[in-house]
Amino acid sequence: MTSKLKTDVLETVSGSGTIALTNQLSGMTSASLPSGSVLQVIETTTPTGTALVATSSTTYVTTGLTKTITPSATTSNIKIDVSFMADVDTTGASVYFVIKRGSTSLGSGSKDGNTGIALVSNGRLLTGLSFSYLDNPSTTSATTYTLYMKTTDSGYTVRYRPDQLMSTLILTEIKG
Repeated sequence: MTSKLKTDVLETVSGSGTIALTNQLSGMTSASLPSGSVLQVIETTTPTGTALVATSSTTYVTTGLTKTITPSATTSNIKIDVSFMADVDTTGASVYFVIKRGSTSLGSGSKDGNTGIALVSNGRLLTGLSFSYLDNPSTTSATTYTLYMKTTDSGYTVRYRPDQLMSTLILTEIKG
C-alpha cells in the first residue's frame, strides 16, 4: 500500500513561520551542493571463482580489477576503496599492491606507505586485504583506476585471488 502526504506549506516547530514547499528542489544541481558532497558512486566486483592472477614480476602487472569514472568537475576528488584477497606462499616473499590512474601509480605500494599495501610473508599466507586512497585527477575526462601488483624478488610467485574471495573496487566522486 502506498501513502501520499500532500501539502503546500509546513509550519516551523516554534510556530513562528511557515516553509513553502513549491518548487524547492527545482534547479538543484551539483554546483549548488556544498564541498564534500558525494556526487556519484560506482562499483565493480570480480565474482568469487574468477581465475587468479599469479606473477613473479618485480614490476607492476595488472590484476584486472579496474573501473572508469568521469568526474563532473576538475576540482572533484575521487575516493578509491579496494578490497581483495592476496596469496604469498614462500617465506620471505613480499607482494605489493597499488592503484594506478591510467599509467600513473598513486603511491609506492610499499609496506611503509599509506598509498598502497604490502604483504610480507613468514610462511604461507592467504588473506583478505583492503585500502583506500583519495585522488584529485583534475579532469572531467573518463578516468580509469586499476589495481596492480608485483613481487619484490623474481624468485617468488605472488597471487591476486578472486578465485577465493570477491574483489571490489568502489570509486566515489566527492565535490571539491
